[in-house]
Amino acid sequence: MSRKKPGKVSEPIQVYLTPADRAMLDRVAKAAGVSRAEVLRRGIRRMSTEASAGEHPALKLIREMNALDWGDGPNDMAQRHDEYLAEIYMDNHEDKSE
Repeated sequence: MSRKKPGKVSEPIQVYLTPADRAMLDRVAKAAGVSRAEVLRRGIRRMSTEASAGEHPALKLIREMNALDWGDGPNDMAQRHDEYLAEIYMDNHEDKSE
């Protein structure tokens, strides 16, 4: 007879899964070599970490960039960005002594 580790309290929970979800759960558990319950616990932990981490940094950057007023800049920036960057660089680094 196996005994629970001291200090560990488990609470049973009932979850209803579609046949497809149950098959997926079984496949993941088998592939990982863990119980179905462990797959669910790990999934909950992963989702909790993702939810508490806040907005993904790339999505945050896109949202912030979209909020900026870009003024009347060129409409071909995507095609000619290297040329525009070179122009700005040269404007900022020209020899001012001449």
